[in-house]
Amino acid sequence: MSLSARAAYELWADTYPAVAHNPLMRIEQAVVEPLLSHLHAKRALDVGSGSGRYLPLLASTGASLVLGLDFSLAMLTRSTGRGRVCADACRLPFKRASFDLVNASLMVGDVADLGGWTREMARVLAVGGHLVYSDFHPSWARHGWTRTFRGADGTLHEVSYHPHAVDDHLAALEHAGLHILSIREPRFTEDGEPAVKAFRRQWGDPQVVVVFHAVKEP
Repeated sequence: MSLSARAAYELWADTYPAVAHNPLMRIEQAVVEPLLSHLHAKRALDVGSGSGRYLPLLASTGASLVLGLDFSLAMLTRSTGRGRVCADACRLPFKRASFDLVNASLMVGDVADLGGWTREMARVLAVGGHLVYSDFHPSWARHGWTRTFRGADGTLHEVSYHPHAVDDHLAALEHAGLHILSIREPRFTEDGEPAVKAFRRQWGDPQVVVVFHAVKEP
């Protein structure tokens, strides 16, 4: 039986690193980090911040305000520094146009209402502001892959998630008034990594992550 995302992160928090700790997260960050580093936003929000791995990067771009938001208080305690907010990503506790950049890394799979989530991201963005976010590629649903982690006691747990098709993302972004600048669908690149070798022997070389970059239109 799989755990809900909220229940899973409460268990996972004690052992969850504040870095990209597996090949999937590393390939995602290899795409997202260059996008964020070139935007130079003054007010940045990291949604689904977890242990805060993107907060130092956002701060290094020159942002004067950097906030990390997550619905798991246990995960937020793993994050260092100030600017941590515990709240629901579909009901952000911020006024309209509060940020110039919103980043969300591999968390939208925790959200059933993709359209509502996207509208909320657009609401807190200023005109001309950027949304950069990633999701598990639709190939996960096609192949029946699961999200798993080991708790502090070594027990393997499965985490439930909501699969979203690329067309669902495109429709949600359009309806929220966000113009898509780029879509990236990377594959694993760590050829020497044993886990990647084993994955490729079984599955070939499918796309594993999808990354969207959009801007709020006037």
